[in-house]
Amino acid sequence: MPSLLQEKKTSYTGIGVMSGTSLDGLDICLCKFTRKEPLGWDYSILKAETQAYPLELKKQLEQSPGYTGEQLTQFDYHYGHWIGNAVNQFLENTEGLPSFVASHGHTIFHNPKQGYTLQIGKGAAIAAKTGIPCVSDFRSSDVSRGGQGAPLVPIGDKLLFSEYDICLNLGGIANLSFNDNHQQRIAYDICPCNMILNYLAQLQGAEYDKDGQLGAKGSININLLNALNELDYYKTTHPKSLGREWFESNILELINNTECSIADKLRTAYEHIAHQITTVTNSTEGKNLLITGGGAKNKFLASRITEKSKKEVIIPDTLTIDFKEALIFAFLGVLHFEQSNGALTSVTGAYNDSICGCLYY
Repeated sequence: MPSLLQEKKTSYTGIGVMSGTSLDGLDICLCKFTRKEPLGWDYSILKAETQAYPLELKKQLEQSPGYTGEQLTQFDYHYGHWIGNAVNQFLENTEGLPSFVASHGHTIFHNPKQGYTLQIGKGAAIAAKTGIPCVSDFRSSDVSRGGQGAPLVPIGDKLLFSEYDICLNLGGIANLSFNDNHQQRIAYDICPCNMILNYLAQLQGAEYDKDGQLGAKGSININLLNALNELDYYKTTHPKSLGREWFESNILELINNTECSIADKLRTAYEHIAHQITTVTNSTEGKNLLITGGGAKNKFLASRITEKSKKEVIIPDTLTIDFKEALIFAFLGVLHFEQSNGALTSVTGAYNDSICGCLYY
């Protein structure tokens, strides 16, 4: 097989694969990227879908942080084979094969302060199942250079969505990116988002709070809201990032120790999220704010952010909302083959920019 690394191309067709902390399913996005002169790229989404996790696999993903080393290693391969099969199914009745698969994997541990992060879904297994080169393990390079390893989406925001001043992603965690006065890309995690909303909705027997209907019925618990807003993370400056460990040791403790209805806890969580997001975005230069990620389809959350925002809030088409992260991980695959930096020190705090990912043929 000829190397994709031999020379830079005018266009690439690849697949981006993303599994987020909210465990909604596996996002798969077939994309074409075309080089613009002198700098920048155009993109088109050719096909995209979300494959829901089977209940048993979802349960394994939820429990895997507690696995032994051997169990986790075995599951890393198993999950990689499952992703490979999902990509094969996605490509049925699709003409031609993409040049590569770029798979984020699923985050099990993320503790950059201690110098480690782990996303499972073995790239070698994906390549073996699909017969397509796979780029995976996107965060390790940056963490090994002292960086946060997150967020990685900002390079895509900068080169693919340059018409927007601020890009906000409402996934399991809410994060944003923007250019500072020196045109350096700045980005960081703001606060938990769907991670906290889904946790509370599931206590009510729902998988998630559709359109914010459960939370909208509740009332704000001022003591809980103040306690959430006083968490130390919000007082620290970027670069910074959040993970499941922080959520469990900080957010869950406050929520579970507060005596009020689930609806009231949800309503308070919405206010907390909207407050943290707009506190940041209102003090950031720029006129408009692009909102994507699953939370952008939550009408109540979007309305709370819009009401508190001083920016023009833009919510794009459903395809962009649902698949922007998978699209950008496909783009990170392009940058890998271009031998161009995907992780930016201005975002992560690493001691230098770095190329993201590990390639399996």
